[in-house]
Parts: sequence; structure tokens; C-alpha cells
Amino acid sequence: SSSQVRTIDEQLDRFQSPAEDPSADDGFAIETESQFRVLKLTQAIKSLSMAASPHKLRSTNALWAALQTILSGESSTVPSPTEQELEWLLIGKATIQLYGLVINALLERTLPLGHDIWYWDSVLGSKFNTGLSAIQSSPQYLWQISKDVYHDVRQQSRNSYQSAGNESDVLDTISRRWSKFYQILRKSVRRRSLTIWGSKPIAPLMRFRADARAKQNYIKRAREMSACGIGILMDECLTLDPNKGNESSINDHENEWKVVIIKSIPLIDAVLRNVTAIDQDAGNFEDTVFANLEDDSDIDTSQKGSADIEPMRRPVVLANQLEGILRESLPTYKAVSISQAAQYGRPSMFVRYWLPVSIMILSASTTFRFAVRHKAQIQTWISDLGTTMLDFWTNWVLEPSKKVIATIRHDEDSEIAIMSRKSLEGDRASLERMVIDFAMDNPDPATGQTLNEMELSSIRAKVKEGDLTSVLKAYEKDIRRPLIGTLGGNLIRALLIQVQKTKVDIEVAVGGIDSLLKSQELVFGFVGLTPGILVCVAIGRWLKSAFRAPTDRTDFGAQSRMLRVLRSATPHKIDRLLSASSSSNNRLLTYKEHGLLLCEVYELRQCGQRMIPNELYPDFLEEVNDLVDLRVGVERQLRAANRIRWAYKKWLL
Repeated sequence: SSSQVRTIDEQLDRFQSPAEDPSADDGFAIETESQFRVLKLTQAIKSLSMAASPHKLRSTNALWAALQTILSGESSTVPSPTEQELEWLLIGKATIQLYGLVINALLERTLPLGHDIWYWDSVLGSKFNTGLSAIQSSPQYLWQISKDVYHDVRQQSRNSYQSAGNESDVLDTISRRWSKFYQILRKSVRRRSLTIWGSKPIAPLMRFRADARAKQNYIKRAREMSACGIGILMDECLTLDPNKGNESSINDHENEWKVVIIKSIPLIDAVLRNVTAIDQDAGNFEDTVFANLEDDSDIDTSQKGSADIEPMRRPVVLANQLEGILRESLPTYKAVSISQAAQYGRPSMFVRYWLPVSIMILSASTTFRFAVRHKAQIQTWISDLGTTMLDFWTNWVLEPSKKVIATIRHDEDSEIAIMSRKSLEGDRASLERMVIDFAMDNPDPATGQTLNEMELSSIRAKVKEGDLTSVLKAYEKDIRRPLIGTLGGNLIRALLIQVQKTKVDIEVAVGGIDSLLKSQELVFGFVGLTPGILVCVAIGRWLKSAFRAPTDRTDFGAQSRMLRVLRSATPHKIDRLLSASSSSNNRLLTYKEHGLLLCEVYELRQCGQRMIPNELYPDFLEEVNDLVDLRVGVERQLRAANRIRWAYKKWLL
């Protein structure tokens, strides 16, 4: 609302002409008393101007102190023209500030009502929640029954004593009185029990559900009334337009804002006095507010000239009205709205938590004795828990972190390997020697000559490539006669060489896998670190949510739950509100729909301020301003809601 107040304040400043500057008045430097009062009025105007602090509204005490500048100067003397204009300007500034305070008060009282509605929805949506809430509220019901029984018995006993008259036998009178008192008490308790609890076992639960549904309906009606009040003030109050008018009607144009101020003050008062009457609907509330304005004999909108306005509405009268709103209407509204929220809204913390607190208090001695009796075991559990947490931190967080850091630094000791580095070279050299020895021991039968160095080099090269032709030829020859080849040939030796060849092939394949693992060593390091990090983050978030209490009544539980509700519900509620608009006048929103839209947008802005990055928040505010601009119509507002949904769904949905 501070932005709306700042806009209206700037519009009022544009209404002022340079000729109204107090320094331009001819008598300003001559009349000492008038000069002093002009100075006080100027200081009061500056203190109420939004230019001094654009993002902060003035308090009620500051408004009252500024209005005393006018009320304390009331006398039989006629103020100078400069004083009159400054008084009017001060009244305008004070009305704008009061307008902002009232809007803020309505918003502050309306938003928690939505949370109360959600609470009753959760109570009525589950049998378990209904039973739990009924148990929590049972002391209140029992206290109410006791009070009703007490008043009923007292009234019936008094009537019975008056009709009985005086008796001669005092003892007989006392005995009969006690007997009658017992009968009256018994009948009253039975009647109240049948009325409240009924004859069925589930009757108390059904009655509680009916009461919860009735309270929810009261809260919904109060929310609609407050939203309707916000819509009326936003649409009908302080509708200044400095661009309206022309040169031929400059006098009327200069005094038009005074007429707006005159009409706005009773409108604010009428809204505050009737918005808490939740026994009526929004339509009757609108009729009542505007009927009160029409019945106000002090308002005459047909006269706009300065000569007609001043005699019937001097700034002193308006200051008295503003002071009455500050001292009576606004505090009364706040007190009544708080009382209604306490009566029909979510129960207090004492009501909701008296049962577990009572159990804790009653079982405190038993718990203490158990702790003393099992002191050693409890100490062992605590010690084991601390050791487990320390080992978890060391083995699943610190050690994997050290391994990841060592991998990044290419520490050779941290490399992943599934075989030794020199194993393949040794086995391959052994295979080469075995094949060379076999070839030298078994020369070619056709030539019968030993192998020279060139032939040996050729065999070595073939072995490195996996070619064992010389061995395989002997193996093929001896396998024709396995027994002879085994006893007198080279069959067993060839088989053993092939076993060594198979071993080398396996090591080559394993070496390829080893190279692949080394190339992904950092990935495996992070995979080993991830479980420990996830567990630590989960425990940290749980502890943060467990030990963080809600700051005020509007939180409805933890703050994270409120943000989840806002992310999932607010844009869709705005879209549903705009789509269901029942207005037929160019598809514009009604007062109630406009107020509900402002409440939802207010929550959306609060959520966006927490969730949306700072560099995107100005663009988000522009979209929100398009969403609440009634001049564009419902269709363009729906398009703005769709833009917000798809452009900022990463943070809001």
C-alpha cells in the first residue's frame, strides 16, 4: 500500500500551483503570528509528505500530532488565504496517510483469515484431525457446559425457593431444598448432555464438525467483508486526477481535490465501522457503506467552488473527523477483528498443545526415575551415538573428500587399479622367453638348423602381437597322437605356453578396464562422497526446521510450509479469481473480487521477494502491477497471470 499512497501523494502535489507557495504571500513577512502558524503548517505538511520517506507510512501518533497543528489554531479570527490553503494541503496529506494505514490494517487482518480457513479445511478433511482437534477443544466445551448448568440450576433454584415460601420446620426445609437442588441439577445435566452429546456415540464428534464448519463459514464471510472493504477504498477513495479539467474551468479544477478529500474521509469511516459486521454479506455491506455516505448531511458534492466549500466544510471539521477515525474507528476495528479471529479462527497454542504438555508434566517424575535407574545405559547410548556420528563423519565425509582432493592433484597413491602395474610386462616377457626357448629347442625339421638372431627377433615381434605359430604347429602335430605327444613329445609344454598366453590376454583386457576406471576416477570419488553429503544436508535441514518457531500468527506453522503453499496455490487462485469474475460491466472486477485479488497479489509479492533473484524482481513487479491494474480489463489481467505463471514458475510453482 505504500506505493499506492506514494502515487496519490504525488498526484496531490501536482494539484498545487506555484502561487500557493507560502513564500509568495505578501503578508507572509509582515504578520508575525500568521507567519509562525504558516511555518508550523509547512513543517507538518513536510512531515506527512511521502517525499521524505517514500517507503514508510506515518504512525497514528504522528498523524494526530500533525492534526493538532490545525485543531490548536482554531480561533474566532479568519485564517489568511495562505493558511487556508496550507490547512487544506495538510488535511489532504493526513487523509492520504490515514488511507494507507487503513489499507494496511485491512490487509493485516485479512491475510491471516485465509490461513484460518486452511486450518479448518485440514480439520474437516480428516477424521483423525477432527478427533484430535475435538480432544484439544474438549476443556472449552466442558467449561461452557458447566457454566450453562450453573446458571440454569441457579435460576431454577431461585424460582423454586420463591414459590415454596417459608416453612416452620427448618430441618425439613433444608432437607427438601437439598433434594430439590439435586433433582434440578440432575435434570439440567441430563438435558445439557442430550442437547450437546446426543444419544449416539459419535454425536460429540458430529457436533464438533458442525461447530468447525460454522466457524469456517464465519471466517470466510469476514474475509469477504474485509476484501470488499479493500476494494471499495481502492476504487472509490482518493481518486485524484490532476490531468482532468481545462483552462476554462481552472477554478473548479483547482478545488476538485478538496471535494475528493471531503468525500473520502466519511468513506473511510463508513468502511471501518461496518466491515466487522459479519452477519451480512458483501452486497449488503456495500449498500450499507454507500447508504451511510448518502445520509451524511455534511457532504454536498454538487458544490465545487471554493466559496461554496469553505463555509460548510472547514479544515477544522475535517481534522476532527480524521482524529475521530484515528482515536475511535481504527482502534475499534482492530480490536473487533482480533476478537473475531480469536473466536472463530484457529485455536490458540494453549488449546492446541495443552494435552502433550500435560502428559509431559504428569510423566516428568516417572521419566526422571527411569533416567536415574538406567543412568549407565543412557550414558552408553549417548557415547555410542557420539562415536557413530564421529565415525560416520570421518569415514563417509572426510575420507571421501580427501580421496577426491588427492585425485584432483593426481596423487599416484589414490589411483584406482584392479591389477599391479608391472604384472602385464612380466607375464608378457615370460611368454616371450618360453616361445623363444621352445623354438630353439624344436628347430625346423626340414633344415635342421638352429635359429639365427634375425629369426629370433621375428618370433619376438610375433609374440608381442599374439602370434604363436611355432608353438601351435608343434601342438597340432603332437595332438594327433596325444599319448605319444604327452610322453615323448612337446604336447604338455605347448599347452602350458598356451595357458601363459591366455593369462597375458586376460591381463590385457583387465588393463583396458583399469584404464577406463582411471579416466573416471574423479566421478567415482564424488559418488563415494555423495551419500555422506546428502545425509548431512538432510539432518541439517531437519534441525533447522525443528528449532525454528513461527514468528507470528500469519505463519500457520513453519515458514517453509507457507512458502510451499504460496508456490503451489497463489498463481492458480489468482487465475481462478479472474476467470470467475461475475461482473458484466466491461468484465471489470467487483469490489470484493478486487479486494481478494489484492490480497492474493500481496502474498505473491511477499513470496517473490523471498524467492525471486534480485535482478529479476523489478520485472516481476511490473508483471504484478499489470495484474492489479483494473483499467486494462479482466482479459489482459488473465494474460498477465499467465505470463507470471510460465516466466516465474521456477521460483513460484
